[in-house]
Amino acid sequence: MKFVRIGICALVAFGVLAHGGVEDWARAVFEVGIALLFLAWAVRFYLDSEETILISPLLPPLVAFLLVVLAQLLFSTSASPFNTQEEFTLLLADVIMVFLAVQAFRTLEDWRGFVWFVMIFGFVVSVFGILQHLTFNGKLYWFREMHYGGIPFGPYVNRNHFAGFAELFIPMSLVPLMLGKVRRERWLIVGLFAIVSIGSLFLAASRGGIVSLAVEVVVVVMWMSLRRMGLKQMVGGAAVLVAALVMVSWLGVKEIAQRFSSMKAMEVSSGKRDSMRRDTWRIFVEHRWMGTGLGTLQIVFPPYETLYDGRIVNHAHNDYVEALAETGIAGGLCCALYLCLLLFHSSQQLSGGNTSFSAALNLAGLVACSGFLVHSLVDFNVHLPANAQLFFLVATLATSTITPVNAAAAAATRGRHHSRKR
Repeated sequence: MKFVRIGICALVAFGVLAHGGVEDWARAVFEVGIALLFLAWAVRFYLDSEETILISPLLPPLVAFLLVVLAQLLFSTSASPFNTQEEFTLLLADVIMVFLAVQAFRTLEDWRGFVWFVMIFGFVVSVFGILQHLTFNGKLYWFREMHYGGIPFGPYVNRNHFAGFAELFIPMSLVPLMLGKVRRERWLIVGLFAIVSIGSLFLAASRGGIVSLAVEVVVVVMWMSLRRMGLKQMVGGAAVLVAALVMVSWLGVKEIAQRFSSMKAMEVSSGKRDSMRRDTWRIFVEHRWMGTGLGTLQIVFPPYETLYDGRIVNHAHNDYVEALAETGIAGGLCCALYLCLLLFHSSQQLSGGNTSFSAALNLAGLVACSGFLVHSLVDFNVHLPANAQLFFLVATLATSTITPVNAAAAAATRGRHHSRKR
């Protein structure tokens, strides 16, 4: 399954570097890539009689949500069947990706490799974002023009979307450090990953991102308090945060503050955000059962707009209200079930006083999802394909029963002996 693991990681990295995967060509590459990975896995499964299929507890609500969107297409309830069909195809690719991830990531070594990939890749993108911040010439990657404007950071046109990405990879290094689950010889490199990543988030000057990071730290501290862990680990985590703030101060607090204030005029105001959420809620009230169709908010919003400012509203800056408006109560129940199962199964993995490295990885996944979901209250990171893909993978990590390598090998050996006896 190594080829599936490498393929999934490569597609996530591609999506992030391709400005979050928002453009049609980037989405097409992801969808075709996932289809090819699924085909390769299917051939292997057909040829290997000992291969087993695992189902993530998070997969059923995703499939149910997919069926809701399919029903919108079949019964012509979507305001724009073309937009809904596009979103359906992308969502289908996400569902297949989650299915493949469960088959490919099973043992502790599998998930350890994934976490290292996320840490290293997040560090590289953070360094790129910092360099871009210091040498910005008004273009993405220093050569691509931004025809529709934006406030970029790293490969993302919108700094808030970089923050959504950062919320998913920062806990991969921060949580094991705070829990004391990093080997002494690796403490320096993992600490560097965490410090630079947190520093880049502050440099991005995303208020939602900074608040979400604070929520993530609170979740870790609360879990450590419940487990009555010592102050030594908390001091280690605090040292990482202080070092990140020192780095930001060294790069220039004054410049960041000026950038913060200047950006406010370029972004959607708080009053406009509140207005968009209220207007989107009105759309839900009038289309409460099946919604207007996934991906149709931009089309149906104008008649409901109460505070016109000359700008096109393509998202509600609240993923929860937008999901209700586009998929109604049917889709909302699927989303609520997904979040409940995420919390329940991740809590199960952390119950019983489990303090192993596997539990640290489960906790890192849960913490990352918590920050990302908090940010979704004021932004639309779920609609960034690359961020949504990484969120689904991190949620799978949070809920997975991570098998030690020795136990997995023993189970495979028993399976082979059993098949020979038959």
